[in-house]
Amino acid sequence: MNILNAFGRELAGIILEMSPYLLLGFVFAGIMHVLLPEGSIKKYLGGNNFRSILNASLLGVPLPLCSCGVIPTGISFYRHGASKASTVSFLISTPQTGIDSIMVTWSLLGLPFAIIRPIVAFITGLLGGLFTKRIAGDNQQQVNNEPINNIVKKKGFWPVVKELFRYPFIVFMQDISRWLVIGLLLAALISIVVPDNFFSDVLPGNFAGMILMLVIAIPVYICATASVPIAAVLMMKGLSPGAALVLLMAGPATNAATITMIGQTMGKKTLISYLVSIIAGALFFGAVIDYLLPASWFSHIPHAAHAGHNHEIIPMWLKISSAAILTFFILNALIKRYITEKVHPRTKKISDENRNVKTVILNVNGMTCNHCRQTVENSVKKVNGVGEAIVDLGKGTVKITGKDFNTREIIESIERAGYKVVKKD
Repeated sequence: MNILNAFGRELAGIILEMSPYLLLGFVFAGIMHVLLPEGSIKKYLGGNNFRSILNASLLGVPLPLCSCGVIPTGISFYRHGASKASTVSFLISTPQTGIDSIMVTWSLLGLPFAIIRPIVAFITGLLGGLFTKRIAGDNQQQVNNEPINNIVKKKGFWPVVKELFRYPFIVFMQDISRWLVIGLLLAALISIVVPDNFFSDVLPGNFAGMILMLVIAIPVYICATASVPIAAVLMMKGLSPGAALVLLMAGPATNAATITMIGQTMGKKTLISYLVSIIAGALFFGAVIDYLLPASWFSHIPHAAHAGHNHEIIPMWLKISSAAILTFFILNALIKRYITEKVHPRTKKISDENRNVKTVILNVNGMTCNHCRQTVENSVKKVNGVGEAIVDLGKGTVKITGKDFNTREIIESIERAGYKVVKKD
């Protein structure tokens, strides 16, 4: 019972600290979503030059995309004419951080970490793109001038206001809610199970901690926002700030699925430059934090109340209300994604007036979030003859209903969007 009480206290403490910042981050994410002009990404990422690489890295830092959604987005940019260099720059900088994770970093790791994290994401993205340009060359592709599906520009005051809140708190929340819950539970568990100063007592120096974090983080998927409470608790247990930065960089930026997709789509040289850039950047900036920057910048972790720190910049009533609101949206997202859709699956809207209506179900690899759903459905709907396309994320399928459509054209459209059709049922 004492363990459960301690676990509950740790979990509640983490949620209270991060909730006001995370809600504010979601609002900023919604603002970015509705203000981002349609087609602007393709326009500024198209060239194989320094300016395109710079644009890609700058754009990726604040962009509200979950880690699992950035790969198909980046591949889609590449297949719409973006160079390999600018695509890799985008793929490196985007998943490391975002408006929401920057705010959570501020709440749990302090302002210096919140400032350093996006700077590191930008620099590694930029250098990774330049490195890719040098060793992988450029792609000789015909630029596809069709608009990219996942960028929506709303018109009118009330539709914009509705979308400003719908996207971050409904759509985006569904994409990260599971990983956010896992990250919070894992952080609370580590806090009560792992002894204080465990890493400083066990690991032979800060660099060993960085290597350990790399080994753990590279093959495993972890959301940029969910990685923050884990890093905060690990630092409380003696992990160096530099090693924590390695986790925050490599965890969201790499995983087995990402590595496979980049290798298949853009080639081994591009994959090598991508991995080398992340690994070298993580170790370099981790070493900068541990050996060059003042230790006092990273000694105060707001959640470490038991260490004698008192972090009351935000009043308790605001923390509690924010935690309640955040919990509501997390539960709503989990119910919508894992319960409601299974009980009340979406049905096809096409009329049965024409007896020539046909249905095809395709298995698609790589669909993991609502962003993926929207991209695949819109890609299918562009094909002539398609009446409706419905993605089932749980089964990894898309159900296409219409008349006189060409299945091969649908498969090609899906794969141009950055996904792989594995077989037809």
